[in-house]
Amino acid sequence: TSSIVGMIDDGGSTGILRERGGVIPPGDVRKCILAMSADKKSAFARAFSHRFSYLDDHALGNLILIAFAEETGSFSEAIHICEYMLDARGHVFPSTLQDVKLTGVTADGRMLEGEHVIGDSDCHMHTVSLHPADAQPHPAALNKIRQADLIVLGPGSLFTSIIPNLLVPGVVESIAKARSREENPAHTVFVCSLADMQGETWGMNCYDYVEALMRHGMEGLLDYVLIHKDAGGDPGVTGFFPVIRDYSDSRFQTRGRRSGKVRRVDVSDALVEKVAALGPVPIVRDLVDRERPTWHDQRALARAFGEVLAQCRLPQR
Repeated sequence: TSSIVGMIDDGGSTGILRERGGVIPPGDVRKCILAMSADKKSAFARAFSHRFSYLDDHALGNLILIAFAEETGSFSEAIHICEYMLDARGHVFPSTLQDVKLTGVTADGRMLEGEHVIGDSDCHMHTVSLHPADAQPHPAALNKIRQADLIVLGPGSLFTSIIPNLLVPGVVESIAKARSREENPAHTVFVCSLADMQGETWGMNCYDYVEALMRHGMEGLLDYVLIHKDAGGDPGVTGFFPVIRDYSDSRFQTRGRRSGKVRRVDVSDALVEKVAALGPVPIVRDLVDRERPTWHDQRALARAFGEVLAQCRLPQR
């Protein structure tokens, strides 16, 4: 298992590190390494996540990554060391090792600059762009994409997590190359969000999510879309529920968190048909974690991926 991580994070403590130290943003890399760690409750894993409230809320893992990068002269080597220390069951690759920033245009035509600002927009985004547009891709990341059997986009923030990787030169081309292999071609799956907590996608329905991916390079390259719909019926576009405070990041003030509510992503039979008309096969299942209603349930996702593997006849490793 490999995780390709965008390098556009500029909010919170990571933003401070970028501004003061000119470093590659470590925050999302740290989260991915922790997600792959064999024992997430180990003392070291918990320490890796520990934040120092009296030091700009920096996470120890971020500082460790930067320290290893400075001592070894390689951010990639720093990642490998931390993967070893946390006994990670996979590998993490930045999509680029270059200093890049995100800009975007909202649905009402305003230009926004910076990942943090875009995520907290008061209007959903129409397009985002990477600067510089000709950023050098990380060769190891492209190689992993080309070798992949199953390429999964998400779960994650659409415009500030998933799409930025697609904007790095060579990434979309590598996806296309993986899908066009003569033997065992790769298949792609998009895991659609089940709730809006960030302004960047506020008000978008499941079709809007997929159509946005198409606008950013994935037209003709998406095979399956996993869409959540409550087993008891569609709660509808006006369905809201409270933010669960124990896993909300209070440092990142989003539209949903400011209101104390989040909005379910609208799903209907008509919208699912529109998704299918774009090309991918929609797989609609109840995927929500009942204890954390803005998160996907891991077991439900695993079952859905099993269905995808069965449909595309890939080996279930």
